[in-house]
Amino acid sequence: METFMDTLVAFATTYGIKIVGAILVLIVGRFVAGLARRTVVRVMERGNVDPAIVSFVRGIVYYLILIVAIVAALGKFGVETASFIAVLGAAGFAVGFALQGSLSNFAAGVLLLLFRPYKIGDYIEAAGTAGSVREMGIFTTVLTTPDNVRVMVPNGKVFGDVIKNYAAEPTRRINLVIGIGYGSSIPKATEVIMDLIKADSRILKDPEPLIAVAELADSSVNLVVRPWVNSPDYWAVRFALMKKIKETLDSHGIEIPFPQRVVHNVIASA
Repeated sequence: METFMDTLVAFATTYGIKIVGAILVLIVGRFVAGLARRTVVRVMERGNVDPAIVSFVRGIVYYLILIVAIVAALGKFGVETASFIAVLGAAGFAVGFALQGSLSNFAAGVLLLLFRPYKIGDYIEAAGTAGSVREMGIFTTVLTTPDNVRVMVPNGKVFGDVIKNYAAEPTRRINLVIGIGYGSSIPKATEVIMDLIKADSRILKDPEPLIAVAELADSSVNLVVRPWVNSPDYWAVRFALMKKIKETLDSHGIEIPFPQRVVHNVIASA
């Protein structure tokens, strides 16, 4: 027992202070990392920096300081930090090779911040998913779909695919195709639809709305209706206009045809 106690005292004397020092370094490092992250966020928000960049930079700052704290804590045990960094670099290369997808997502996240194809709050379509941009992270972009589903899309897939940003421009054009019967008057239908467009204050006067004959289809004359609206009003105006066009054309006796099939039943005489 006396020998054990002597060994325990020697171990505590040799490594106890180092262990306590390493723990303190980790605690202080984590505290400093959190403080630096909050400070960066406050400074960037005061500078009206895009929230996407704020989210990205705060993650980088936090993890870099944590890595420095871990290296410093290992130094308390006499680990040669230079050798450790070299080993860490070699290990990082191996891990990076194994995690090519994650690194490509990281690189894509940096490129997305540089080229800025969208920002927080924009409604976009990318990598087969459509939704409002909620967050731009280091590895993923978080979208919220119209039915309030949260989708995390890897940045590599976003940057490597076609990106449609429906909120990038202040105005959008509504494209409708309205079919009328061949027996209906084209000028009358055009006049009725144009009156509906002019009556809606949300539809812009400039650019001027367009109504034109687009196609002589099998069972209808197809008119294209193309008014312009402010981007936030797009869906509300589109839904309302479709409903009003149907009701108004019906009230004026203008037929909106639908595909029909005529079957002739021929009974052979006995």
